[in-house]
Amino acid sequence: MSQQTKQKPSMLDIVIKSHHELITMKNMPVKDCNGIYTRYRNPILTAKHIPIHWRYDLNPHTNPYALERIGFNATMNSGAIKWNNKYILCVRVEGNDRKSFFAIAESSNGIDNFKFWDRPCAIPQNEENPDINVYDMRFVEHDDGWIYGIFCTERKDPNAPPGDTSMAVANAGIVRTKDFINWDRLPDLVSLASQQRNVVLHPEFVNGKYALYTRPQDGFIDVGSGGGIGLGFIQDMINPVLEDERIIYGKKYHTIYELKNGLGPAPIKTDKGWLHLAHGVRNTAAGLRYTLYMFMTDLKDISKVIHKPAGHFMAPIGNERIGDVSNVLFSNGWIQDDDGTVYIYYASSDTRMHVAVSTVDKLVDYVINSPEDKYTSADSVETIMDLIDKNKGFY
Repeated sequence: MSQQTKQKPSMLDIVIKSHHELITMKNMPVKDCNGIYTRYRNPILTAKHIPIHWRYDLNPHTNPYALERIGFNATMNSGAIKWNNKYILCVRVEGNDRKSFFAIAESSNGIDNFKFWDRPCAIPQNEENPDINVYDMRFVEHDDGWIYGIFCTERKDPNAPPGDTSMAVANAGIVRTKDFINWDRLPDLVSLASQQRNVVLHPEFVNGKYALYTRPQDGFIDVGSGGGIGLGFIQDMINPVLEDERIIYGKKYHTIYELKNGLGPAPIKTDKGWLHLAHGVRNTAAGLRYTLYMFMTDLKDISKVIHKPAGHFMAPIGNERIGDVSNVLFSNGWIQDDDGTVYIYYASSDTRMHVAVSTVDKLVDYVINSPEDKYTSADSVETIMDLIDKNKGFY
């Protein structure tokens, strides 16, 4: 009786099998936590999660050696929204060519098995001033019925000296959609600032106007007189001219946001106030350090900060510290479920995406009841002493 020779799997077969195992891997919570949120063991999206048919020519005649034709460097800084009972991320994908673009990935449970849609997002260009690079989309389902995406659009600085290829101009690009496939490109934000990054749309009208959280800067890298979280208003998204912009949460010496700070995702409304997640940046001998922090604004006056816990809410730990731009955590997306669960999507070191899970009640408790920063070492010690005295008889 003849015995069939078992066919050796091709290189592409091995790649496809490995990719399937990766995107179907179960994610497990990390046991060591602070009670405020739970981290998960595995990143939810990496460059290896990019679909095979985006990377390889699958035709053996035109790719006989099964070589990767298009390489990808990172998946990071993702907007987030719950849509059709799926957890939707608008991922910043960076290719090996250093160009970023947006792609939708979805999961049924929000913590694992994220899969990219068949094609990346085709965002229309601003015809008068085309984007060179786009990144860091924030999704907001607004009261007006549209889902808006506000992102950073980057272009070469027209005032750069000849031969200088490092100077750039950043501004807020605006799109809206109903299905995450078809996108209306609206005009870019018009403001008095030289540069605008980390612009976030408030989900509700405020006195009949659209409210925008901003981060004005004097330069692409140099913060100058800017660098804080601003708030301004526009009359019409079709003509997005920013009015009455002012800083509502500024920089502060010797804090986690002494160099600059900016809002992450759109705030979550609670019965105590608006919950905000933001990033703070300080300079160190090893370079810039990005961490996440939280604060709360008043329900009736969104310009009024009413609670702000001291220090960072989340910072890079372990392998999160290592990557393309090390020692960085950044978030521009979170999702609140109907049961109060909050999924916080964050990127580590401009390389990969993670999730941490909390609840609205825990986050409100953390923001309201955690001590605030009094800005000196002596006051920090006094704050610790106060807690020690409060705990007498309990330890």
